[in-house]
Amino acid sequence: MRQPGTTGDEPVAEPVQADGEAATARAVVDAHGRLTGWSEGARRLLGYQEPEVTGRSVTVLLADESPNDTLRSIAGLRRWNGTVNLRHRDGRLVRVGLLAHRRERDPSGDGRGHEWLLVSPVARSRTELDEDSLLGWSLTQSPCTTALYDTRLRLLRANADMERVMGLTEAEMRGLRVSEIVLDVESERTEHLMRRVLETGERQHLRAALRLSGDRRESLWSVTLAPVREPDGMVQGVLLSAHDMTEEHLARQRLALVAEAGVRIGTTLDLAQTAQELADVAVGRLADFATVDLLPDIEDDQELRAMTLPSPVMLRRVANQSVLPGCPEAVVALGTAAVYPNVSPAAEVLASGQPLIHEVTPAGVARWEDQAPDRAERVRRFGFHSVLAVPMRARGITLGVATFTRHRTPEPFTEDDLLLGQEITARAALSIDNARRYTRERATALTLQSSLLPQGHPRQPAVETASRYLPASAQAGVGGDWFDVIPLSGARVGLVVGDVVGHGIQASASMGRLRATVRTLADVDLPPDELMTHLDDLVDRLSAENEDAPGSTADIGATCLYAVYDPVSRRCCMARAGHPAPALLIPGSEPFLLDLPAGPPLGLGGLPFESTEIELPEGSLLALYTDGLVETRGRDIDQGVDDLLKTLARAGPSLESTCDDVLQALLPDRAADDVALLLARTKALDSGHVATWDVPPEPSEVARIRRSVTRQLQEWNLEEDAFVTELVVSELVTNAIRHAEPPIELRLILDRNLICEVSDTSSTAPHLRRALTYDEGGRGLLLVAQLSRRWGTRHARRGKTIWAEQALSTGDSGQAAM
Repeated sequence: MRQPGTTGDEPVAEPVQADGEAATARAVVDAHGRLTGWSEGARRLLGYQEPEVTGRSVTVLLADESPNDTLRSIAGLRRWNGTVNLRHRDGRLVRVGLLAHRRERDPSGDGRGHEWLLVSPVARSRTELDEDSLLGWSLTQSPCTTALYDTRLRLLRANADMERVMGLTEAEMRGLRVSEIVLDVESERTEHLMRRVLETGERQHLRAALRLSGDRRESLWSVTLAPVREPDGMVQGVLLSAHDMTEEHLARQRLALVAEAGVRIGTTLDLAQTAQELADVAVGRLADFATVDLLPDIEDDQELRAMTLPSPVMLRRVANQSVLPGCPEAVVALGTAAVYPNVSPAAEVLASGQPLIHEVTPAGVARWEDQAPDRAERVRRFGFHSVLAVPMRARGITLGVATFTRHRTPEPFTEDDLLLGQEITARAALSIDNARRYTRERATALTLQSSLLPQGHPRQPAVETASRYLPASAQAGVGGDWFDVIPLSGARVGLVVGDVVGHGIQASASMGRLRATVRTLADVDLPPDELMTHLDDLVDRLSAENEDAPGSTADIGATCLYAVYDPVSRRCCMARAGHPAPALLIPGSEPFLLDLPAGPPLGLGGLPFESTEIELPEGSLLALYTDGLVETRGRDIDQGVDDLLKTLARAGPSLESTCDDVLQALLPDRAADDVALLLARTKALDSGHVATWDVPPEPSEVARIRRSVTRQLQEWNLEEDAFVTELVVSELVTNAIRHAEPPIELRLILDRNLICEVSDTSSTAPHLRRALTYDEGGRGLLLVAQLSRRWGTRHARRGKTIWAEQALSTGDSGQAAM
């Protein structure tokens, strides 16, 4: 239908969509040059419907003779603008001003997933507004970088500063929306506020961080969106005014970084971690790559104070960080000492004691080639262009140097950056010096504590063992946890784990005294409940001594668990004093906590202790531990025990691996309290390693017993040891027949050594004495002592056992038993 006032030959302007989308021709081209998007505005411009062009090469639209040359010319650019000749659907030539944006579809940004967004304004058939009037109003109201937009949010005018910032002329931007000029999320938010200006007539404000085309650094803008009114007050446009706040923003960032450094640097008394905290804080905010290198003799105060720097300088790398994963720029590995040439920034600042900013130039890199070719290669590969080096000094001591470099950030370091680097490095240097002093003192305390703990696990006939001891974190200090594996008579073994309350040297010293006492009491074969009673008395005495000591106010408290396992009977007797119950894993079943009487903690005095005896199948796994393993901050003890049992349920044949699994499951981070863990897997001595005889209380039976022992030794291939064994058996059996009460039993146990035991019901213990020249007796036990490695007496609920252990002639008891 013909519009009024037209002849019918004029082109009829199509109605503009309410949102103005048809006023822009938009097309999307993928990385292979195929059209994947086509807007209504593009149809209006070139006449093609969307199905006619999508999926086809963009070259079908280009009217130039060499379209491939045009496409190659924009490869690698982030944005392109210019004038191109396009072919209309009806064949005529259309000359179009085009703005092309490259955008990534793949977050990895490797370039293979990009596409191009092409935009061009579609000419309007009429002028809806008096643009000259609007321009006059905008000039009177524009405070700075200014652009004027109509009610459809299309750019009408841009001042010279706007052209400078955008890198586009007013003609190139005219007719485009903000989101089409600047391809950024912030442009969408700006358009939303511009619509609000049109709707409400009120000014809107926003702060936008933009990476403008041509700028390698992100800039921060304060934007004001103001309505442009006609004299009658009707809003006819939006005036955009923007202020560059980048420098103010950078200043605030520097202050924020200083504040963050105060919080994040020096959180522990660990030297390496403190250095790493400095590198972590600096990278991303101040530098692209940071290193912390310390002098090798940092542990020696006197040497550091008197030191003159050698030439060339030797430094040890303790920390580095990079904006790139894995720190590929690093030449020196962590913990490694390396030589730094005199021309390096690190050597220069150590020699002068002053920080410096170093510009990396080809000539400077060439000077490094002879002395540090590997460093020169990395500088060229990653494009280092600016270096900031700061000496690390604290309390008059030079500790090392912190080096900050840039290769991704285009701007070189400035004097403001130098002041910032000095500030955060000074904070780190003081914390590193504190960590250095504490580490030295802590190492002394840990050496003392370690000397009080078992230095290994000798092979035991009764159990296979593995253990772990973790000192408390640096804040808590050295503690008083301990464990022990004590060989006992009769191939038995004592297992101990204990915990002295508190931390520090006093706790470690108390732990050493308790451990020595437990070993002494175990040597006299006290049952577990009696041992706990004697240990309780000792803690009482230590507390009394502590009260009288100058400057000491706290009582000494401790918990302990003591277990004795017999591989012959496969029975285990245990008692505990306020200590966590042990966990037990029996082959073929689920692990569980043993139900032992808790007993009072050591030091309360006068309260009884109870023992519990259980039978353990061969291969049973006992887990003894201190409370630091299962009770940590943020996790109650029940959850810790449950995690322990779940981990033990997965225990394999290696106890060492099981120890590691337990610590990893329960203590993935550094323990806040001392932790002692002792795992013991039980063994059993079968009848092939044990021989037993009942001994009638008749002197004539001694000869028969000797013959039986000789036959048994022949079966065990121990003929070479028969003579000594017969003498020991004769003396012990004869002594029992003469002085003890029946029934009498003789038992031989074969393991690495040969153990001879004679048991009776008498509670009277024999005494070693030297017989006079004409005495008829008294030489038996002296002879036993001379022939044996060790001997002794242990008491049971009823009676006693005299035992003697002798070394075997053969080096392999297992072969001797075959």
